[in-house]
Amino acid sequence: MNGQTLIDLGFQPGRAVGIALKAAAAAQANGTPEAETLAALADVLRAPAAYADHPVYGAVADAVMTDTDYNARRSSDSPVPAAPYKVWGRDGIESDALDQMKRAVKLPISVRGALMPDAHPGYGLPIGGVLATDNAVIPYAVGVDIACRMRLTVFDTSPHILDQKRERFRTVLEEQTRFGAGSTWSLPREHEVMDDPLWDEHTAARLFKDVAWRQLGTSGSGNHFVEFGALVVNSEIPSPLGTIAPGTYLALLSHSGSRRFGLEMANRYTRIAMQMHETLPKEYQHLAWLGLDHSAGAEYWAAMTLAGRYASANHAIIHQQIAEAIGFPVVGGVENHHNFAWQETFDGQDVIVHRKGATPAGMGVLGVIPGSMGTPGYVVRGLGSAEALNSASHGAGRRLSRKRAIEKFDWDSVRRYLKEQNVELISAGLDEAPGAYKDIRKVMADQADLVEALAEFQPRLVKMDGDSPDRRAERQPGKSRQKKGRRRSP
Repeated sequence: MNGQTLIDLGFQPGRAVGIALKAAAAAQANGTPEAETLAALADVLRAPAAYADHPVYGAVADAVMTDTDYNARRSSDSPVPAAPYKVWGRDGIESDALDQMKRAVKLPISVRGALMPDAHPGYGLPIGGVLATDNAVIPYAVGVDIACRMRLTVFDTSPHILDQKRERFRTVLEEQTRFGAGSTWSLPREHEVMDDPLWDEHTAARLFKDVAWRQLGTSGSGNHFVEFGALVVNSEIPSPLGTIAPGTYLALLSHSGSRRFGLEMANRYTRIAMQMHETLPKEYQHLAWLGLDHSAGAEYWAAMTLAGRYASANHAIIHQQIAEAIGFPVVGGVENHHNFAWQETFDGQDVIVHRKGATPAGMGVLGVIPGSMGTPGYVVRGLGSAEALNSASHGAGRRLSRKRAIEKFDWDSVRRYLKEQNVELISAGLDEAPGAYKDIRKVMADQADLVEALAEFQPRLVKMDGDSPDRRAERQPGKSRQKKGRRRSP
């Protein structure tokens, strides 16, 4: 018998599970068979008051009766049901990701959930998972790259300029971007986000203010990228600078997040959450939560919000530097983030909506959903599906792990494929090969009720963290220096 056995019986992950395991161990030590012990625990769930004074199960009954979330969601004669949730594109999602979602909606704080068609396994909540909770935030359901986001800038010129002046654009990407886990600028960039008083007021944030400043305007490794491409606009796109009319444009697309600062905040407050819920079964440990009424929950929420502003500033600097370097007028753009938690209302209930690798898609809300380095991405407008908690996928989603992708693909075949797609790759890791990802067109078809596509973006010149396959081949014939851990599914 273990924690999962009790959860399958109907217990909610948390304090009651640990107490029930101790009671079960005591009962079995006294000679009670496991089957009878499980039957007794099921009876405690159905009628805890009847066991209030029981010498073995009394503490279990007390834990059940004092769990207000548990009692609010249970019926008088059945175990606590999981919160309702719906899956989009189920046929393309691994069983591990489906199992992670099933566990997440069994938390006593869970209200409802949704799983997007690009979903694949993560830590705790699957990537592509959306979870609404009651007055609590789960740091790992937000993710380690807090507020990872997309930004698209559209220029008033044709993408044909990329073919005419390819070396110029290649040089701009090389000079105006920095990639890698520890990448920084030798001269820190200026942005008002670093004037936020929270950097000095927040106990944890102040420890990473200096490194955050040095990394401002840089991209990490993993699935982060900056790329030029052709944007074909089919329907008008509202923008702060004015409406982007139908047509074909040169565009710049970037994907990155809150760098080391976000990672440190995610890990710090996940450790605190785990300590507060140390009786959670192993499979649930990365779903440990912080109540927003608790000081740690309030601290995490403040840090997460600051990381959101910081991530947006990262993109703003990248796009500003590149726009100034190429010199073409900007006609507009779109920006959205994922890996975040929002305070929202559904069915009259105020909830915290975690979107771990999921794009906000409320009615009329704009977003960008990329594919891979060799497949198109889309500018979308949300259709406001309450069943999906106003969410959509955040990319194509991986179909192969990084290790499997490195084993399966080689640079010669990847180069041939990219050449067929008219894509030049400046640098990346082999595990970012387009074949490591799901079919973005199928993902979009699977979520046709969640978003409508307004424009299609086709990558043409791509830069990610890692070596150039061509330059590597020239420098070290017959040798491979692929860096591991790259991820492109934003």
